Amino acid sequence: MITLTLLHPGKTIPVQNWTFDTITTIRIGRSMDNEVVLYSAVVSRHHLEIRREGNNWEVVNIGTNGTYVDGQLITKTLAIDGMIIRLASSGPKIQIHIPPEESPIQRQLAQLTRSLSSPPADLKSSSAKDTVTNEPANPT
Repeated sequence: MITLTLLHPGKTIPVQNWTFDTITTIRIGRSMDNEVVLYSAVVSRHHLEIRREGNNWEVVNIGTNGTYVDGQLITKTLAIDGMIIRLASSGPKIQIHIPPEESPIQRQLAQLTRSLSSPPADLKSSSAKDTVTNEPANPT
């Protein structure tokens, strides 16, 4: 999973978020066929791609006005959780959020923990009550 956050131009407060669970290439630009569409004159129609490569994400510039990380023009770089990219030297800023990956064993353990924390459905919906009596087993 990866979340992209458009930041306010003058501050670092979020304006809009996009979360992607299964997609492996996220295209960003002005054109409506991108996954993230940004309306800015300095943003190219197809400005950049964020691609899943194995267990990592990479940021790839494909636009004419460039993509910047920490003020440096990049062509391709590894995406890091919390990094901020700028489209063109004065364009919109997007922060990248990449949660740590869970291993398959961690996912199974979490699923098992969730299932153990709530009683089975047949016990939740049961209306029968146990009755306890204090009578002797063999009354005489």
